[in-house]
Amino acid sequence: MAKHLETGKNGEDLATLFLEQKGYEILARNYRYGRAEIDIIVKKDIFLIFVEVKSLTNTKFGNPEINVTKNKVKLVTKAAGNFVYSTNWQQQIRFDIISVVFKPNQEPEIIHFEDAFY
Repeated sequence: MAKHLETGKNGEDLATLFLEQKGYEILARNYRYGRAEIDIIVKKDIFLIFVEVKSLTNTKFGNPEINVTKNKVKLVTKAAGNFVYSTNWQQQIRFDIISVVFKPNQEPEIIHFEDAFY
């Protein structure tokens, strides 16, 4: 597996564990709709939350969350609309970003941005 793919998968695994420890119920991982993919879909209280995970091994060129482009937001919201429709979700939705930075010889840094798309 390519290093960047391994970093992304490890970041998603760590983000999933982080969310579970915070009391979120994991509903789906790597949900696909057309060309779009949602990394993690969780539920907490009245919220259905679509989580985009971005991971890096260094921040020389910025933090991971800056890599969530307008196009990515568009794709994720489109896939989220399909998920909401197909599950007949009737309560609130939210879009979050989890940023993971893997630092040598240190614990990974995890930052959770709630309601990050708007």
